[in-house]
Amino acid sequence: MKLGNALGRKDVRLGLTAAAAGAAAWGWWASDSAPYPYAQHRLLDLPLPFLSQHRLDSMLGPSKGERLLEIGPGTGLQSLKVAPQLGPGGQLDIVDVQQEMLDHVMGLATGAGLDNIVPTLADAHQLPFEEGVFDAAYLVTALGEIPEPEVTLREIHRVLKPGGRIVVGEFFDRHQVRRPPWPGMPTRPGCM
Repeated sequence: MKLGNALGRKDVRLGLTAAAAGAAAWGWWASDSAPYPYAQHRLLDLPLPFLSQHRLDSMLGPSKGERLLEIGPGTGLQSLKVAPQLGPGGQLDIVDVQQEMLDHVMGLATGAGLDNIVPTLADAHQLPFEEGVFDAAYLVTALGEIPEPEVTLREIHRVLKPGGRIVVGEFFDRHQVRRPPWPGMPTRPGCM
């Protein structure tokens, strides 16, 4: 069968159209780095299959009296579990570029009686904190939403105390981090 004849067949045209649509969808999936809009916040409450709270806690090791930083808290799935572990003398600072997300977390925190979460509307590329003030920092499915993640990781390093801990939790979603953002960056969870 000649190419011209094959392209004239309805099933071939349908197959080519489906392949083109699939390629376009994959291109969007693989290149989109915008944060989830607040309008889709219910998606952020779904359990994360490989990023359980137990796993985060075991890597992060939050302790009473510590000051921790969370970048991109979304709807507070982790925030509301980490903050109580810091106790009344501890503090969890949450940073997001979307005021609606911060308001959502703070509404839930107030309802849960948590008063040690402090929201900050800011870009993770320019954290509004002094150097060396946090004992630990974490991001869960957030680093892939940030353009130039290496800039954010440098900023986090700047605001961590010497020997501070950082945990980055990512898995296969549309914002996953596909390669280490800079040469020599550890790829094992919890390491920096």
